[in-house]
Amino acid sequence: MKILKIKPLEIFQVSEIVVLDRICLGGIWTAEGYLREINSPNSSLLTLSFWDEETKNSNSKEKIVGVACLWSILEEAHITLLGIHPDFRQQGLGTLLLLSLLEDAIARNLFRATLEVNVNNIKAINLYRKIGFEIAGKRRRYYQSTGEDALVLWLNKLQNYSFKKSLAEWQKDLESTLGKNNYCWHGK
Repeated sequence: MKILKIKPLEIFQVSEIVVLDRICLGGIWTAEGYLREINSPNSSLLTLSFWDEETKNSNSKEKIVGVACLWSILEEAHITLLGIHPDFRQQGLGTLLLLSLLEDAIARNLFRATLEVNVNNIKAINLYRKIGFEIAGKRRRYYQSTGEDALVLWLNKLQNYSFKKSLAEWQKDLESTLGKNNYCWHGK
């Protein structure tokens, strides 16, 4: 069983995150960018890591497999990145990070969330739509490295009781999905 942990990125992990960023996201941010986010009170920069339960008492270290960030701008949570190492995709880990960001946005008393996603990233688009994000527009040639377009997605109901209730239900359902993939997650 792999024990999952979500926590803020720490300075000593920046070089590891920069490598993960290159693998997952094509190198969106530099080490300086991550350091800036660590020090910003308006950012939530989270890592998703795990360790094997059988080896946690040995000298094995946690393996960081995901990273996510949001910026708190007035009443809006702008999700700036969400990435899972390719070897760990389609196991519920991206959903876990997304729900953690939205939970943080609610705690910050933010009312809306927005993000950009590559028009060709159908799996991510489907995840965001499942959570309630709606397509608000398109940014042409948004991704400088590839020239590909991005969809702009919005979620306008973070503080609604019904959304908070759905969020709790998704988190509970996710525990089952994670368990089937040999992960253990029990919230914060």
